[in-house]
Amino acid sequence: MLGHISFGVSDLGRSQRFYDAVLGALGYVRLFSTDRVAGYGAAGATDERFAIMLHPEAGPPPGPGFHLAFAAPSRAAVDAFHAEALRLGGVDEGAPGLRPQYGPGYYAAFVLDPDGHKLEAKHPPPTL
Repeated sequence: MLGHISFGVSDLGRSQRFYDAVLGALGYVRLFSTDRVAGYGAAGATDERFAIMLHPEAGPPPGPGFHLAFAAPSRAAVDAFHAEALRLGGVDEGAPGLRPQYGPGYYAAFVLDPDGHKLEAKHPPPTL
């Protein structure tokens, strides 16, 4: 359904370090970067699925109810995503664990990135 999504960030270098680590924990890589944008996706992909763009004057991130969920290949990857996020300045919004209210076996963690965007890593990944 979605081609890609992008977030405006206030400090591209800081955000690249953050997303390199948290998305790396889930098996994703930075596919490209310039002085204003960086794109992420599966290794070997030709198009990004997620991008960050430098917008120093960017306003606040979307409000309550909005978050971006990344598919995780394992529960251990969810744990690593959460740990890397906190190590690099992210804010805990829900420690790794089962979320039975979302479905049987739904394991997830929630964080805010350094600009306040709410992120989730979830396992099992969605089926297509």
